Amino acid sequence: MPEENESIKAALGRAVQAYQGAVDDFDREVARLLGVNETDLRCLELLLAAERATPGELGGRLGLTTGSVTAMIDRLEKRGYLARTPHPTDRRSTLVQVTPELQERARALMMPFVEDSAARVYARYDDEQLALVADFLDFNREVQERHTERLRAVAAPKRGSGKSGPVSA
Repeated sequence: MPEENESIKAALGRAVQAYQGAVDDFDREVARLLGVNETDLRCLELLLAAERATPGELGGRLGLTTGSVTAMIDRLEKRGYLARTPHPTDRRSTLVQVTPELQERARALMMPFVEDSAARVYARYDDEQLALVADFLDFNREVQERHTERLRAVAAPKRGSGKSGPVSA
C-alpha cells in the first residue's frame, strides 16, 4: 500500500510539473503573438482579470520596482495595449487598464483554448470532481504564491560573479 501511495504522489508531481510547463509554453506563444515579453503578458493577464490597477499594485503582484513598472507600462501603452487614466480619489496616482484593442486580440488568441478546454473538462468530470480539482488548484496556488514571496526576499547573485551565496530563505 505505501508503494502505491508513493507512486500516486510521484505521478501527481509529474502531472503538475507537466501542466505548469504546458501553461508556460502556451503563455510564451501568446506573448510572442502579442509582441511582448512574459512579464508584460502577466501584467496584461492581471489587468484583463481586474479591469484596472495602479502601477504600485501591478509592481507588487509582479515583484517589480517602480522604475520597471513604469517602463513596462510605457512599452505596453506604446503598443496600444494599455491606457492610463487619473485615479478617481487619489490625485497623485493613475489607473492602468487594457484597451479594447487588446481585449479583442486576447479574446481571439485565448477563446479557442478556453472553449475547447471547458467542453472537454466538463464532459469528462462531474461537479464533485470539479470541486475537488478547483480546491486543489486554489490550495496549490496559495502555496506557490507563498514560496514566490519567499524567493523574492532572497538577494540575487551579483552580476558577473557567477556565484551565489547560500540560499537560506
